[in-house]
Amino acid sequence: MEFCFSLFLLLTSIPVILAQEKGAAHVNIVIDGTMAIGGVGNNYICATIDWWPHDKCNYNQCPWGYTSAMNLNLSHPLLAKAIQAFKPLRIRIGGSLQDRVLYGVESLKAPCHPFQRRKDELFGFSTGCLRMSRWDELNQFFSKTGVVLTFGLNALSGRHHTSKGVWNGDWDSTNAYDFIKYTVQKGYQIDSWEFGNELSGSGVGASVSAQQYGKDLINLRRIIDELYKNSGFKPSLLAPGGFYEHKWFANLLEATGSNVVNSITHHIYNLGPGDDPNLVNKILNPYHLNRIAATFIDLEQTMKVHGPWASAWVGESGGAYNSGGREVSNTFVDSFWYLDQLGMASKYNSKVYCRQSLIGGNYGLLDKTTFVPNPDYYSALLWHQLMGDGVLAVGNDTAPHLRTYAHCSKGRAGVTLLLINLSNRTEFILNVKNSLNLNVVLHGNTIHRQGSFMRGVKRTISWVGTKASDAPLYREEYHLTPHNGYLRSRIMVLNGTPLEISKDGNIPKLDPVLVKENSPVSISPYSIKFVVFPNFDASACA
Repeated sequence: MEFCFSLFLLLTSIPVILAQEKGAAHVNIVIDGTMAIGGVGNNYICATIDWWPHDKCNYNQCPWGYTSAMNLNLSHPLLAKAIQAFKPLRIRIGGSLQDRVLYGVESLKAPCHPFQRRKDELFGFSTGCLRMSRWDELNQFFSKTGVVLTFGLNALSGRHHTSKGVWNGDWDSTNAYDFIKYTVQKGYQIDSWEFGNELSGSGVGASVSAQQYGKDLINLRRIIDELYKNSGFKPSLLAPGGFYEHKWFANLLEATGSNVVNSITHHIYNLGPGDDPNLVNKILNPYHLNRIAATFIDLEQTMKVHGPWASAWVGESGGAYNSGGREVSNTFVDSFWYLDQLGMASKYNSKVYCRQSLIGGNYGLLDKTTFVPNPDYYSALLWHQLMGDGVLAVGNDTAPHLRTYAHCSKGRAGVTLLLINLSNRTEFILNVKNSLNLNVVLHGNTIHRQGSFMRGVKRTISWVGTKASDAPLYREEYHLTPHNGYLRSRIMVLNGTPLEISKDGNIPKLDPVLVKENSPVSISPYSIKFVVFPNFDASACA
């Protein structure tokens, strides 16, 4: 029966595929509001502040400027306003040089110098030192802007380098212990401590075995428990902050056991190197975007078997590695990848998604010089404001170029639907249905009929709720397009209005247009739309 209906769907989809050549396609969308298929954390949207100095260069360009945790201009008014707009924003301080950072506490025996270029050292830089005066400034700024802070600790301290990038020996926790102690004594609020950066599996430049990593995490857990025993709040412990490899991650969870690591963090750069001339094509290719789903699926299963006590985080993801793609990662087209991955990660129970970076590199949400938001900043802000914790199943009978994700609406009743149109020629006209009104079952993204589903869809139009009302009902739409239709535009347009800093230097308001709820939903080629249905009857969101 399932095979027959799959064949039926294929046959009914042929007009949809052919219609793409004619510029329009009618699509059936079903949202299942009866139960959540996943859930994200309250502060799912996260952005990173890195350690890279201004002379970090890739592909004959040096795109970082003065955006390091060591020297970022915390007094720039746009920086505070951009962060405060999230109310709150989670920030992770971490990155490649994380495992080369010393902490300038009184007990530090080494000199406290900034990073310096050295070709013969890891990542081409010497160790660098975070002065406690700078740590004080950072925490004062984070407190003022309401940041939820994750800090990545140096996990290579005390180890010795052997062949092929492998580092052996126990972690020397002395400097980290005194740094955490200083932080506790100052009353600084750290939501979570993360241990190491990209040392898992074969590592990036350096690696540590899973068994050794687990042993050191147990030690770090003891330190956190000891230093926070008289505190009203105890931070979470995260690890390993690296690329997923099944065997290594499974061994790490087995080595630590329960009650040690709260969240497993992994990194994703599924677009490849930042200088790839095919970067835009990858972003617009739904089949390429789908490949990373295998990682999410395998990690979810690994944690169910080996670490059901922990949650999964995307601890760092910038699309293209080596500082992102020049004139790509900071333009409108990048939001197709970014929002799609936010949606995909949420479907597989990722609780947090940290974007590399808040500022710095080509993939910064903010411009490194002007601090003006790039397009992905507004994509992140809209997601944060509209998409709630509960993740819902969405089924459609269309071609893969229309990406669909649904969540319970944030902070209010109803459902929010995210639509991403990767087609350059097709406008999709959507018939959005509530599964409560239909005799259907959703498997993944596919609609499976029970009874006369297709006949029922053809008889009705876009009514997505069951709540009766005499007054007109409206939905909210947030339609994102590139300025002047140029995919690599640095300006994002919302409902026809360019998003630009106001004359008084404020982040623009992200206002919707109101549309009658029972009218068809449409999305034009190469565009993105958030649709909020405040009257959608979804028991999973009650």
